Amino acid sequence: MTAIPPFDAELLRRYDRPGPRYTSYPTAPQFHSGFGEAQFRQAAQLSNDDPIPRRLSLYVHVPFCFSPCFYCGCNRIITRDHSRADTYLQRLVREASLLGPLFDRDRDVMQVHLGGGTPNFLTPGQIGELLETLSRHFHFSQSPSRDFSIEIDPRCINKGDIEALAFMGFNRASLGVQDFDPAVQEAVNRIQTVEETQAVIDACRRNGFRSVNVDLIYGLPRQTREGFGKTLDTMIATRPDRLAVYSYAHMPQLFRPQQRINEADLPSAEDKLGLLQLAIEKLSAAGYQYIGMDHFALPGDDLAKAQEEGHLHRNFMGYTTHADCDLIGLGVSSISHVGDTYSQNPRDLPSWEIAIDAGRLPTWRGMTLDADDILRADLIQQLMCRGEVDFAALEQRHEIEFEDYFRDDLARLKPLEADGLVERSLRGLKVTSRGRLLLRIIAACFDRYLQQPQSEPARFSKAI
Repeated sequence: MTAIPPFDAELLRRYDRPGPRYTSYPTAPQFHSGFGEAQFRQAAQLSNDDPIPRRLSLYVHVPFCFSPCFYCGCNRIITRDHSRADTYLQRLVREASLLGPLFDRDRDVMQVHLGGGTPNFLTPGQIGELLETLSRHFHFSQSPSRDFSIEIDPRCINKGDIEALAFMGFNRASLGVQDFDPAVQEAVNRIQTVEETQAVIDACRRNGFRSVNVDLIYGLPRQTREGFGKTLDTMIATRPDRLAVYSYAHMPQLFRPQQRINEADLPSAEDKLGLLQLAIEKLSAAGYQYIGMDHFALPGDDLAKAQEEGHLHRNFMGYTTHADCDLIGLGVSSISHVGDTYSQNPRDLPSWEIAIDAGRLPTWRGMTLDADDILRADLIQQLMCRGEVDFAALEQRHEIEFEDYFRDDLARLKPLEADGLVERSLRGLKVTSRGRLLLRIIAACFDRYLQQPQSEPARFSKAI
């Protein structure tokens, strides 16, 4: 699934509708309050009892940011009071002490990811304390293939910070850029120079980071082909190992900071499509492989290799190489995926703090997947990561007859087949090169929850 996806503006326009990004199936709107601490503890025990227990991945959410970016839809808290990091860290330590004993010590942690917010709101000393705490309660793998990654705001990095992170074991970094055009930066309240961004990337490489990822966004206010083209050219010259080029979804009714954006400054649907086309053309010409959804990677990057070898995985952190891990989330709003369950911590800081201070796991909501959920999650994972579904393999794993079981879903798929997005044979489904930019639309045909009323407003993104 490494071919460059062709760009068909008319087709993308026709399928430009909101839908899940499928970082999980079922998606978070299906989580419910009937899943709490007791259910999480049971899921952890069942996962320990597996004949071959899965390895572990830890996600830590750091919600603090020094200033608001108006486009942002993340769970974050704006503050310049650095003492708040101290109290948050103390509670993270307590949460780790509650979670660690639930998982057997022989289960290696292969991945640690600090996300936000702005994880480097914490000082290197505080991050080191956090890692030391996690290593006391979980067994960190010493494998050279382990991933310790952190999201970095280049505007908040001090001299020596990257060196300190490398010394702690971090080997991957993700940097927010979005756009270097000064007019766009002013409109979204994120002033960030090329020089300070380049300095962080250079420091990561000097200190042995295995991979550097850069995030860009298209569809932002005041964005033009000329300005975004210069940003793309700058990043191509810098040559990060991975690039994520996200579509801006303007939903001010859900995300208050977006109310500060002047809608008149947003590019038209036609212009936004042109920005996407520009990104695909420039990145493809520069040798980046299209991984799926919004992600591009150099051929030698682990993500590209995982896709070629068939073990690419997609979860709440996006595309990852660690498909064989249970995911444990720490911090406000974080999500766990343990065994056949999903669970989430409270989105608001006070509720998370109250649970931790009471010595309770802060499990706010979640769900246990039934057999249908597990089957559909498997199918959607195959579509999102491999671009194809082998009927016989799926039938054998789940003891179903594909054509009968998915009769209604295949009927929903027919218009997409007619448009050449997928090809169906007696052996399976295959996403065509024409359909690769519309993976989520194809996957949605097999999402039974989209056929039911939503329990809460779904935070869907537009297809483009």
